[in-house]
Amino acid sequence: AITKPEWTEQYLYAARVDYDLRPGGVYQAFPSDTMLKQGAELGYEIPAIVADGEVIEVDPPRRLVQTWRMLMDPDMAAEGFTRLTFEIEPGQGPGQEGVCKLTVIHDLQGAPRVAALVAGELESEGAGGGWAATLSSLKTLLETGTPLVS
Repeated sequence: AITKPEWTEQYLYAARVDYDLRPGGVYQAFPSDTMLKQGAELGYEIPAIVADGEVIEVDPPRRLVQTWRMLMDPDMAAEGFTRLTFEIEPGQGPGQEGVCKLTVIHDLQGAPRVAALVAGELESEGAGGGWAATLSSLKTLLETGTPLVS
């Protein structure tokens, strides 16, 4: 659900992702029609690629480490690449079959504007709720088949 476009289009601000899942592989996220529409309503042009990066480490389905750069805002793009890690652990113990724990580690050192974005602090500017909103929507989608945020 993290690396497949048919899933990310349902929760990740409806953005379509493309991953080359090998070390050195390219990561790109493309704007949804909703993102393009909202950008136009705000008088803001959304780029053809909204985020990009490089796969550093991949161990499906347990771990994905990549660089990540937000391209929708020139100031954020200028902050450069950050490091993003997804770790997935299976549930432990009775009753935990089919359950997993997702840990997201986003190293934002040197990227204060991106840090504000992913913390949800720019929501009043139309930037969304950051990781909290994204992960809540992902969890709801996986549990119910319907994303929290549409």
